[in-house]
Amino acid sequence: MKRQHASSSQDRGEGRSVRTLKVGEAMRHVLADVLARGTLRDDVLDRHIVSISEVRVSPDLRHATAYIMPVGVTPAEQEAVLKALNSQSKQLKGEMARRVNTKYAAEIHFRVDESYAEAARIDALLRSPQVARDLEDKAPPRILDDE
Repeated sequence: MKRQHASSSQDRGEGRSVRTLKVGEAMRHVLADVLARGTLRDDVLDRHIVSISEVRVSPDLRHATAYIMPVGVTPAEQEAVLKALNSQSKQLKGEMARRVNTKYAAEIHFRVDESYAEAARIDALLRSPQVARDLEDKAPPRILDDE
């Protein structure tokens, strides 16, 4: 007999389970805490503020990808921060193994989160004069009375 999954066990459209979402969120909190406290001994990381937007975990919980965004840096500095984090991945793996209760300690990889750039691009499009002109041509929505 086939086992059917309840809709609550499916995530928001990407096929990830609630379990992997919860583990990823726990890992995100650990990474954010470690970076905020400055417990890593790295000159590049000490000079920059890094935002951890998401951690995606593989279904077997053995691999994790952390999406990061260094705050207020140039693209060259962004690559330096990414390199520094990837070089510290073994120490971060150990910290996550101590603080996130899973059977295996996940190998962690870091990537720059491109969603910030995409959001800025969409925002610029919505604020463009062409879109503003198109919105001015539209009549305001009518309110229908209950009769």
